[in-house]
Amino acid sequence: MEIKTSTGLCGEVDIPGDKSISHRSVMFGALAKGTTEITHFLQGADCLSTISCFREMGIEIENTADKILVHGKGLHGLSAPRRTLNVGNSGTTTRLISGILAGQGFESLLSGDDSLNSRPMNRIIRPLKEMGAEIESIDGSGCAPLRIRPGVLHSIDYTSTVASAQVKSAILLAGLYASGTTSVTEPVLSRNHTELMLNSFGADVAAVIHKDGSATASVRPCEELFAQKIKVPGDISSAAYFIAAGLIVPHSELLIKNVGINPTRAGLLDVVKAMGADITYLNVNSDSGEPTADLLVRSSSLKAVTVEGAAIPTLIDEIPMIAVLAAFADGTTVIRDAAELKVKETDRIKTTTEALLNMGADVTPTEDGMIIRGGNPIHGGQIDSFLDHRIAMAFAVAGLAADGLTTIKDSQCVDVSYPGFFETLQRLQGKANEN
Repeated sequence: MEIKTSTGLCGEVDIPGDKSISHRSVMFGALAKGTTEITHFLQGADCLSTISCFREMGIEIENTADKILVHGKGLHGLSAPRRTLNVGNSGTTTRLISGILAGQGFESLLSGDDSLNSRPMNRIIRPLKEMGAEIESIDGSGCAPLRIRPGVLHSIDYTSTVASAQVKSAILLAGLYASGTTSVTEPVLSRNHTELMLNSFGADVAAVIHKDGSATASVRPCEELFAQKIKVPGDISSAAYFIAAGLIVPHSELLIKNVGINPTRAGLLDVVKAMGADITYLNVNSDSGEPTADLLVRSSSLKAVTVEGAAIPTLIDEIPMIAVLAAFADGTTVIRDAAELKVKETDRIKTTTEALLNMGADVTPTEDGMIIRGGNPIHGGQIDSFLDHRIAMAFAVAGLAADGLTTIKDSQCVDVSYPGFFETLQRLQGKANEN
């Protein structure tokens, strides 16, 4: 994909549904009694992997133009899959479904593509084994493929060394099938979509934030979950690219609609506000159970910030985009406490800093983040996405504000989370030209 320098972006953007919430709505709907109706579902490759896995386990799922209908069979209604469950490139599918499968009465195998099968799974294997699950990395690497056999689960009080919604969710989902109350304590609160949605389906989930900033979520074993109607908010991680584009491309004004602003996910908004972003919140509401707003974004002069500590779990997926913003800002931006970036679809410390250097930015990688000295002229370049959708989108946005042509290799990887991303970019440039 070739990206040319833009003279301005204008128009409205309807952001695709939140990826995290889309995954969970299918999973919990499959475990509920009755038919769960999901609107504004993300039709990305990762979420389609979740649908495929539950269809393999006997759940009828209708995927129509305007909604998803999940015909759930209850907590104990899944059937043994006849083949390996293919999770594609989806770490969320792999980790969350492992917690569910740990409580089933059948054996299952999980595997994905080469990238997925190189990502660490010991972080869920350890606590699930502690609960009595029979789960193993087949090749002993601590990665997928995973084999999960029937086991008798008991409750645990688990302390996680990282704030990870995927680890927390895997344990809580296994806890639905365990004896006693299962709890997970994290150093800081990670995204809480699982807690909010499980409660709406009828589970008994509690959450406490402690004085030291750590957070504990707990779940009691559950008799049944019950079908719900879910409207998925727009994904803040997908909105991030258009927020950034609206800020750094001169003469831009964008209205980004129905964006999820759950505080456990929306750290990006705090960061760009601190950088001096001109953003107005419109139509703020919580009708869907998750807070949403329309965001009016205008071109802005940005300044450097420090991104660290408790903010990191609320914006971990947006750090490549924040790093690009920092390259266009005045001053030195420091990103730290983000070692988790190394175990995403790529090592995003490495891939982000390499791409920024390729475009002329002054950036230094560190063990747990990076240092970006803004103000260098940013020029177009040849960017290798390494099949990482967030790298492809972040540097497509960089290309809009850079001098000259930017080429994104393997740009089709954006379909994992944002089918139609490049078409939307082109439409907004066209609207600006009309004006």
